[in-house]
Amino acid sequence: MKKSPIYTRTGDKGMTSLVDGTRLAKNSVRIEAYGTVDELNSFVGVLIAAEPLTGYDRELLTDIQARLFDIGSYLASGNAEMSERLTPSLDGSLEALEHAIDLYDSEVPQLRSFVLPQGAPSASAAHVARAVARRAERRILAFNDYLAEHADDEGNTAQRCVDPSVIKYINRLSDYLFILSRHCNHIAGVADICWHPAKPKTQSGQ
Repeated sequence: MKKSPIYTRTGDKGMTSLVDGTRLAKNSVRIEAYGTVDELNSFVGVLIAAEPLTGYDRELLTDIQARLFDIGSYLASGNAEMSERLTPSLDGSLEALEHAIDLYDSEVPQLRSFVLPQGAPSASAAHVARAVARRAERRILAFNDYLAEHADDEGNTAQRCVDPSVIKYINRLSDYLFILSRHCNHIAGVADICWHPAKPKTQSGQ
């Protein structure tokens, strides 16, 4: 039987290759950044399979998956020249997110408190994707800090920072996923459940 190309054995000792061939530990800040983007992309795929969603929702989410692949490739580039070449153009996709946010925010009841992450299957899936998007944002910011601190150590070929458009897109994506969760509950006829905080210990008599 022919060996499957799925496994190469080159990562069996905890190392992996960037786009430019550089070998890095799998728990490095760069790998954490684009690995979390990959995880986010997979959760967006779960969201696409959930109900209810409109055709417009699925089309936008599919574009989001493509842009997340672009961002992952960019973060895995390895050096300044390649990262510049792989920097994705995100302006149009960012505008699409903001348009959807404005549209859905105008349709759902105004919030007066935080809501619990639950409801229709698609709403719950959107909440999970939102939380992973926030984690991806934190990982990317940590990688950005690492680049700023270590660029001079690696010479003129080093990537100096994460392109600001990438950070902006991931931030807006989490906003979109939140309002999408509310939109999904709205079209499913499911009410958002508001968070009612527990009384502080000093007021509860405990």
